[in-house]
Amino acid sequence: MKRLIKKIAVIGSGIMGSGIACHFANIGVEVLLLDIIPRELTPEEEKKGLTLQDPSVRNRNVNMHLTTALKSKPSPIYDISFASRITTGNIDDDLPKIKDVDWIIEVVVERLDIKKSVFEQIEKYRKPGTLITSNTSGIPIHFMSEGRSEDFQRHFCGTHFFNPARYLKLFEIIPGPKTDTAVLEFLNNYGQQYLGKTAVVAKDTPAFIGNRIGIFGIMSLFHLVQELKLTIEDVDKLTGPVIGRPKSATFRTVDVVGLDTLVHVANGLYENCPEDEAHELFKLPAFIQTMMDRQWLGSKTQQGFYKKVDKTILGLDLNTLEYREPKKTAFPTLELTKTIDRPIDRFKVLVEGKDVAGEFYRKSFSDMFSYVSNRIPEITDDLYKIDDAMKAGFGWENGPFEIWDAIGVEKAIGLLKAENKTVSKWVEDMLQSGINSFYTIKDGATYYYDIPTKSYKKVPGQDSFIILNNLRDTKKVWGNKDASLIDLGDGIVNLEFHSKMNTIGGGVISGIHKAIDLAERDFQGLVVGNQGANFSAGANLAMIFMMAAEQDYDELNIAIKTFQDTMMRVRYSGIPVIAAPHAMALGGGCELSLHADKVVAAAETYIGLVEFGVGLIPGGGGCKEMTLRASDTFRKNDVELNVLQEYFMAIAMAKVSTSAYEAYDLGILQKGKDVVVVNGDRQIAEAKKHALLMAQAGYTQPIKRKDIKVLGKQALGMFLVGTDSMQAGHYISEHDKKIANKLAYVMAGGDLSESTLVSEQYLLDLEREAFLSLCGERKTLERIQFMLTKGKPLRN
Repeated sequence: MKRLIKKIAVIGSGIMGSGIACHFANIGVEVLLLDIIPRELTPEEEKKGLTLQDPSVRNRNVNMHLTTALKSKPSPIYDISFASRITTGNIDDDLPKIKDVDWIIEVVVERLDIKKSVFEQIEKYRKPGTLITSNTSGIPIHFMSEGRSEDFQRHFCGTHFFNPARYLKLFEIIPGPKTDTAVLEFLNNYGQQYLGKTAVVAKDTPAFIGNRIGIFGIMSLFHLVQELKLTIEDVDKLTGPVIGRPKSATFRTVDVVGLDTLVHVANGLYENCPEDEAHELFKLPAFIQTMMDRQWLGSKTQQGFYKKVDKTILGLDLNTLEYREPKKTAFPTLELTKTIDRPIDRFKVLVEGKDVAGEFYRKSFSDMFSYVSNRIPEITDDLYKIDDAMKAGFGWENGPFEIWDAIGVEKAIGLLKAENKTVSKWVEDMLQSGINSFYTIKDGATYYYDIPTKSYKKVPGQDSFIILNNLRDTKKVWGNKDASLIDLGDGIVNLEFHSKMNTIGGGVISGIHKAIDLAERDFQGLVVGNQGANFSAGANLAMIFMMAAEQDYDELNIAIKTFQDTMMRVRYSGIPVIAAPHAMALGGGCELSLHADKVVAAAETYIGLVEFGVGLIPGGGGCKEMTLRASDTFRKNDVELNVLQEYFMAIAMAKVSTSAYEAYDLGILQKGKDVVVVNGDRQIAEAKKHALLMAQAGYTQPIKRKDIKVLGKQALGMFLVGTDSMQAGHYISEHDKKIANKLAYVMAGGDLSESTLVSEQYLLDLEREAFLSLCGERKTLERIQFMLTKGKPLRN
C-alpha cells in the first residue's frame, strides 16, 4: 500500500519535540504541534486580566517552546518562513485534530506511565492505519504499546531522532512486538529519502544502538582519564578531529549535551543491563557524582567540565574539582600524523605511539572493539548498523568496525589480548574462515561481513547514492595532488578537490580545465563535488598574501585573471557543469557554484561571498555575477536601485546562508533552476542525474553575455552616500568604507553617466582592477594575515 505523509502531529513541544516539528517543516510537511495546558497564570497574564480559559494562555507552553527553538542557534529551521508550516495547539483542546494526520510522533517526558496515558488519549482520536511512534531514547518499546488495540500495535514503533533533529543524521527505528514489517520498511525509506537521515533499524534493547555504544565510549574515557592521569584538555585533543571526531571531542560535547542527560542514560544502562560485561563501567565515577550534586551540568548551567570567565575558558581539574587556567597539550604521537590527511589512515600510527597518547589509544580502542563485537547479536545482527549509528548520531567520521579494519583485524586482536579484553567468538570464526576484514569494496559498492552466513553482503540502500571513496581506485580518469577526476558512469565525470580545506589554488584550477577538456572530448557532463568535510573554503589565501606582500602585482594580476577565466570556462563549456556544494562553500567555492549551469546543493550548505572579511572583494567573477543577476531581476517600473542594493549588501556584509534554502534569499541559488537535496549522501548521485538530463535534452554551449544593465553614476552616488553615512555613524571603519566603495564602483559599472548595457568581460576587468588595488592596501594585508594566523576576521 502506498503511504503519503502530508501532515504529522508532534505531541510534546520541548527541545526535542519542537526540533522534530521544525525538521518536518523543513521538508515541506504540515505540522500540528501540541503540548499540555498551563496550570496557573503568569504575573504578566494576570495583569492583562487573562484566565486559564484564554486560548493564548492554554497554548502558552507550546508557543513558548516553539519560539525558543526558532530563536536558538544553530537554528532548527532551514528558513524562518518555513515556520508557517507549523500550527500549535494544546492536548486538551486540539487532540481530536490528529484524526486528519498521517503520522503521530509522541515526544513527551521520559516516563512510561505518562507515555501510556498519552497513548490512551491518542487512541480515542487516531484513525486506523495512522503511523504512531515514540521518540523515546531508552524506554523499552514493548512496554509502551501494552493494552493498545491491534491496529495501534501494528502501526506503532520507536523512532528515535537525535538532538538537534535537523543536524544529527541518526534515525533509529525500533520495532515493537507486533509492528508490521511494511511500517518498518516505510519508515526506513522515509527517514533516508525525505528526512535526510541515516535510518537504522535497531533491536528493542536498552538505549538501542547509538546511545548504548556512545555512552559506553564516554564512560570508558571517564575511567581512563583517571587511570592515565590525563587532563580534560588532553582527552579532548586526543578524541577530536585527529581521529575524525567533532571539534567538541569528549568533554566539550558532554557540556553541550548536558551532563544530566548523559548520566540519565548511563544510570539506565547500569540498572537495565546487569549481564553486560561492562556493567561496572556504567557506574558513575566520584567526580561525576560530585558535579551532579553541584549542578555543574555544562552549558545549561554555565559550567561543567569547562567554565568561561570573562574571555578565558577555564578547565576543571578532575583531582581537585577546581577550575584552573587552560592547559596546553601536546603529544609526540600526534606529531607523527600531521602529514596524514585522512583520519582513517592515522589509526595504525596512533596505536603504535610510544608515549601516553599511544597507550591511551591502545586502551580506548581495545575497550571499544571488545564491546562492539560482544553487542552482536544483542543490539543488532549487522555490524554496519553500529558503524552507521556512531557516524550519524555522534559525528564520527569512521565507525568502530571501520577503525578496526584500518588498524588490521588480527593486529587489533593482539592489542585486545595485551589489555586483557575479550573478543566475540564470531570475529575469531571470521578470521579462521579466511576473511580478514569487516568490509570490502566490489564494483564501487561496500560489502560487510554477514555473521550468520560467514560471507560478505552488500550494505543495503547504496543504489541511491554514489560513494567517491569506493570509485577512486578503479574509476579515476585523471588526477594531480589537489584534484581528481572520477568516472561516475553513464557519460558523467566528477571533479573532486582534495587540497587543504579544498581551497582553490593552482592545482585545482588546473584540474577544472583538465576536467572540462576531457568531459568535452569523452563524456556528456561534469559534476564538481566531493564528500570531504567541506565543498571549498575558497581561494588559496596564503598564495594571495604572499604575492601581495612581495608586491608581485603582475603575477597576482595573472593569477586573478586565470581564476576569472576558469570560472568563465565553467560557465561557457560545451558540456553541462553541475556544482554540488555542501557544508562550507565560501568565496571562490561560492563563485564556482555561481558559474555552474546548475547547482545541486546539500540542504546543509553554508555558502557566501566572504572576501570582505579579509579586506577584499570577490575576484573570481563573484561581483560580476551578482551584478548580472541583479540586472536579470530588473522589471519594468521597478526601482532598480533597490534590487541592485540587495545584491550589493550580500557581498558587502559577507552574508553566508545558514542553509541552502537561505541561499535562495541571498540570490546565490536561483529558484526554478537550482535544487536542494536533504540527504547529503544522495547529492553526487542527484547531481549526476541532472547532468545527464541536461545532456540528453540537447545541451548547447551558452553565448557570452553583453546585455548586463549597469546603472552608472546613479547607483554609484547612492552607494557612496550610504558608505559615508555608515562611517559617520561609526558602523564601519575607514577601510571598510574603502572596500565598499570599490565594490560599489564595480557593481555600478563605473561612473558611467547613464544606464548602459555592458559585457561580462567589462565587469570582470573592473572587478580585477579593484581586487588588485585592495591587495596593495596595508590594512588589507593585516586582515589577510590575521585570518591566516588566527582563523577569524580582523576589524581595522
